[in-house]
Amino acid sequence: MAVIISELEVTFTLPANKLFKVYGDFDTTRKKLYPQTFKSINIIEGDGGVGSIISITFGDGFPYKNSKHRVNAIHISNLSVSYTIFEGDALLGIIVSVTHHVKFQPSVDGGSVYKHTTLFNCNPDAQLPDGILNFLKEAFKNTFKAIEAYAIAHPEAY
Repeated sequence: MAVIISELEVTFTLPANKLFKVYGDFDTTRKKLYPQTFKSINIIEGDGGVGSIISITFGDGFPYKNSKHRVNAIHISNLSVSYTIFEGDALLGIIVSVTHHVKFQPSVDGGSVYKHTTLFNCNPDAQLPDGILNFLKEAFKNTFKAIEAYAIAHPEAY
């Protein structure tokens, strides 16, 4: 199995613990932030915590229609989350699974650094389509900038 690793690092003005808390509400807020991207988000199994299975149906402007992922780990003490996409056309027919490791670290200026490592477990000799890694990096970056803006606009919630 071929493994392709992608890494992204973005700085934010919000403290790491606050950004992690906002991210924890992402299943609720993402439909508000990106109604054109997320048609539906449903917890199929579990309560949204570790072991839960979540189904996402993407909007018309997205390059794929659906995915299912399992929440692997949530570590409140080190502000990290891990989940694996294991089903759906988001796997492009060439990817067996995609594991995401998300971590929020405090920065020296009081803000935070968002680190996102993605491991694509691909079929042997599979090649990801040109531009998919850059597309995903931009999508994650823009999503987290929207999360930050939402938290700043709603300080009473966080």
